[in-house]
Amino acid sequence: MTAVADALEMERVESHLHPEGSFEVDDHAVPTGREEIWRFTPLKRLRGLHTDAVLDGSAVDAAYDAPEGVAIEQIDRGDLRLGSSGFVPTDRIAARVWHEAGRRFAVTIPADAELDRPVVVTLTGTELEPATATHAVITAGRHSRATVVLRFVGSATLADNVEMVVGDGAELTVVSIDDWADDAVHVGHRHAQVGRDAHFKHVDVTFGGTVVRHDTTAEYAGPGGEVEMLGLYFADAGQHIEHRLFVDHTAPQTKSHVTYKGALQGEGAHTVWIGNVLIRKVAEGIETYEENRNLVLTDGCQADSVPNLEIETGEIKGAGHASATGRFDDEQLFYLRSRGIAEDEARRLVVHGFFNDLIRRIDVPELEEQLAVTVEKELARNLLAEAAR
Repeated sequence: MTAVADALEMERVESHLHPEGSFEVDDHAVPTGREEIWRFTPLKRLRGLHTDAVLDGSAVDAAYDAPEGVAIEQIDRGDLRLGSSGFVPTDRIAARVWHEAGRRFAVTIPADAELDRPVVVTLTGTELEPATATHAVITAGRHSRATVVLRFVGSATLADNVEMVVGDGAELTVVSIDDWADDAVHVGHRHAQVGRDAHFKHVDVTFGGTVVRHDTTAEYAGPGGEVEMLGLYFADAGQHIEHRLFVDHTAPQTKSHVTYKGALQGEGAHTVWIGNVLIRKVAEGIETYEENRNLVLTDGCQADSVPNLEIETGEIKGAGHASATGRFDDEQLFYLRSRGIAEDEARRLVVHGFFNDLIRRIDVPELEEQLAVTVEKELARNLLAEAAR
């Protein structure tokens, strides 16, 4: 481990996709939209989160439900758990949240604990202005087994940081569900540190909000760690949903697998998926794969999908990526309609089939049915909009 740490301390990898981190707000220039990491984001719709908008709002209420033994507590800015994941802000919004968050809380799962049900944190927005900033730290102790669900609902302008620390041999699943009202804006940063022989699964589900942008990153604190990132999103007319993923293989014999799927419908619906995996020189014997699939349901939509690999060593087991964006499979529709199924019902079945395998991989029974119902509601929106034309 010392050799790994020493190698990382000496090595600095330059990347236009990942600016150098800093906790100081002034070290991060105000974005103009010309920067690589901001070129897809509609900055004018962020309500000043990226500049100097006031972040002292308290318009996001929090409710907690946790099994016995799990500690959920409010913490202050000086708490040593903040930053324990190795998180360092790489943009101005994350740095502002670090300093200005009005609510900071920690979720701690004890070592060796095996939770019989998920920890659920519900954040409910009550008004759009002023903007609110929150910072959370989720810690899974050594050899623990747990699922944590973060649910965002209501109306708000929110910037948040979420750190996740997965102890050696632990298994942690974190499910983040953006089910906002249509007027919400949410810019989130999630960072995980995965311990030796630990398994971390992150599930990002995005349905609501007018603009949602998530940066999700992961690194390894020792060999043998595994990261699985799953994403499901559905963009409607005028909605911008952006997911940026970065897996930093900082230790040997580690694994990562990223799968995101999205559907788009309605004029001006826009999704962005930027995936990147960095395989450092020290990360020999790793395996990684990332993929993004988009299903376009109507005219007037745009899906941007950019997978990337940065490889510093050839001593790996495997690395790859894939990306695809397309409309309904006409052959599938023809097959279903030839058997007497109406076109609207055929389209519904195709979309459910597109998402179902991903929903099953979430492996949280309490959520699978809820997500299927939400997909159904999104499809109903499209049918209503088409009928109104």
